[in-house]
Amino acid sequence: MRAVLIASVALAGCTPALADHHVEAVSAAVPAAQLPPLYAAEVERARSFVDGMMAQGVVVPVPSDPGGGFTHEQHKRNYRAIYLAGQLYSVTGEAKYRDYVRDMLLAYAELYPTLGDHPAKANQNVGRLFWQVLNDAVWLVHSIQGYGDIRDTLTASERQHIDHQVFRRAAHFLSVESEATFDRIHNHATWATAGVGMTGYLLDDTDMVDRALLGSDKSGETGFLRQTELLFSPDGYYTEGPYYQRYALMPFMVFADSIAKNDPARRIFEHRDGILLKALQTTIQLTYGGYFFPFNDAIRDKSLNTDELYHGVAIAYAETRDPGLLAIADWQDRTILTEDGLALSRDLAGGKARAFPFRSLLLSDGPDGDRGAVAILRHGDGPNHTALVAKNASQGMGHGHFDKLSWQLYDNGNEIVRDYGAARFLNIVAKAGGRYLPENESWAKQTIAHNALVVDETSHFGGDRRLADTSVPTQLYFSDAQDLQVTSARIDSAYPEKSITMLRTLALLDVDGLDAPIIVDVLKASGEGDHRFDLPLHYSGHIMETGFEVARNLAGRPVLGTDDGYQHIWVDGAASPSGDTGFLTWILDGRFYTYRFVPQLGGEVILGESGANDPDFNLRREPLVIQRVDGHSSAHFVSLLESHGLYDGAAEQTVGSRSQIASLRHEVANGYDLVIVETKSGRRTALAMSYSDDPAQTHTAMIDGREVRWTGFAARIALD
Repeated sequence: MRAVLIASVALAGCTPALADHHVEAVSAAVPAAQLPPLYAAEVERARSFVDGMMAQGVVVPVPSDPGGGFTHEQHKRNYRAIYLAGQLYSVTGEAKYRDYVRDMLLAYAELYPTLGDHPAKANQNVGRLFWQVLNDAVWLVHSIQGYGDIRDTLTASERQHIDHQVFRRAAHFLSVESEATFDRIHNHATWATAGVGMTGYLLDDTDMVDRALLGSDKSGETGFLRQTELLFSPDGYYTEGPYYQRYALMPFMVFADSIAKNDPARRIFEHRDGILLKALQTTIQLTYGGYFFPFNDAIRDKSLNTDELYHGVAIAYAETRDPGLLAIADWQDRTILTEDGLALSRDLAGGKARAFPFRSLLLSDGPDGDRGAVAILRHGDGPNHTALVAKNASQGMGHGHFDKLSWQLYDNGNEIVRDYGAARFLNIVAKAGGRYLPENESWAKQTIAHNALVVDETSHFGGDRRLADTSVPTQLYFSDAQDLQVTSARIDSAYPEKSITMLRTLALLDVDGLDAPIIVDVLKASGEGDHRFDLPLHYSGHIMETGFEVARNLAGRPVLGTDDGYQHIWVDGAASPSGDTGFLTWILDGRFYTYRFVPQLGGEVILGESGANDPDFNLRREPLVIQRVDGHSSAHFVSLLESHGLYDGAAEQTVGSRSQIASLRHEVANGYDLVIVETKSGRRTALAMSYSDDPAQTHTAMIDGREVRWTGFAARIALD
């Protein structure tokens, strides 16, 4: 490596677009030995990848494969190599990196004009280099940045050839030939507008920039700016959910950074009350242990260790100098090779990091914040804290699942109450070319695959996304009080033809005598006529015991139903609990969890597992328990989840493997719900719910002959 960092000097014809993208001015050159560790490691990581690519020569194949195939993956490697090699040239000044980017782009200049629709096109909007146009946009976002790092060093003829045969053609394809995608309010359009806009800045093409910012007709009804206004709520929540928020964040942040450098008067990071910086913070909040909550069509192994967030964190830190972002970068152990990444790395090495403030919060959904919400309730600190997530949000467009008022729970570093996410093996050709599997529709999206109420074995909205897009839950209440955190929501449109109303309240409740708060779940449903109500809980772990006797299916394994996901559930057994027998305990990672519920008259419990009717082995085998009430017009499910005990296999030691709760009761008085929890030591704690939104209103009820009083929507009451 050379001893200094060198930035290219802008020549005539190069706008400020990506000249500011370079790391340092020559006058501020830094000896390589003085680079901060995080940045130095990133330089070496980039060297390793790019040098390996250079050793293979310039390989620009004619596109033929879907996701995961050779040509698909080669073009992905190529745009990464173009991007990183350009940065390495800016950082090191080594001509071999400049020459590699030039030669790669000259090869694309020969290929691109020959391309038509990709031969592996399917049901997605078709691309040129890739099977879907989205990937072409991603290619452009990366490649234009690498080109910007070397463009001013090329000959005039080389620049003109690459400008016109690669980048102007790619921008025209995305913004004109793929206008329907370009003008969507969707993450695909975000990538497209970012790529086209950054190309416009580099090529000094005002028309291109305006189309990117304001839409193809420049009216402002679509385009990048409109996407920032319609895809995020005022709290920075992205309507498609955390997984796609992570994915969309890179073009939002990278293009915004380019706008800020080229058109600072636009004050893009202040636009809409700083929505993009809010979105970055919200994206991080939507994680546990670094992994995103797997709402909707989420690939479950995506975490903060992803290229989109390396860029987002570095750019946001440059704008805010928030020390919490340094802690995230430290966890990622990655950054980017720009001036923003260098500043972040220096401050991290300088000891300026502070713990990121993960906290309980309510994130509104919808551009006006009136399309439901996601509630996050957290207890404790550190990587093993407890986090309850209630999804009371909108459908999430085409990637949404039919799971209104569902929830998840994390504890001790693990996902305890699970969400399935997507049925997809991304970029693995053997699995439908890496696309979504048929079981994504037949299982992963269906309501029974989630921790949400199912009526008459049919999914919410009949599985009709267009209908689901028109209706949202109403977030009734949220509180992050220390001894009682509560979220409550209602929806009456998930089963419009049945007039079913569902109201669900979830709470983290401190119980006298227990070391950790319990989760209380109260779900009330009512409608016209008699119905079957199924409330599933998908959990992680191995059953230790049940309080009820299970009629096991040992000789054969029947399937629960025929449609709406029921066809994918094996029934392992069933029971009819009564009294205080309604519980089961499982173990996960040395911790015990007891799920306890109030048995209902004529109710049934079904123990099952996913994976039935799965001829291609596409589904994960995961356990679930279903509370079922049949032949009634209403149902009232009252449950709790308790974490307890310790199992240490190395020490062969078990402590507290059995629940410390003796009973769970539910009473209704004057329209109030009263949940009474009694521990084995005899101490009783009540959760009282009035459902009144007046915080000053006083409520009274009788519990075991004793009058209790509280104010507001819900309260914790110590009875002993």
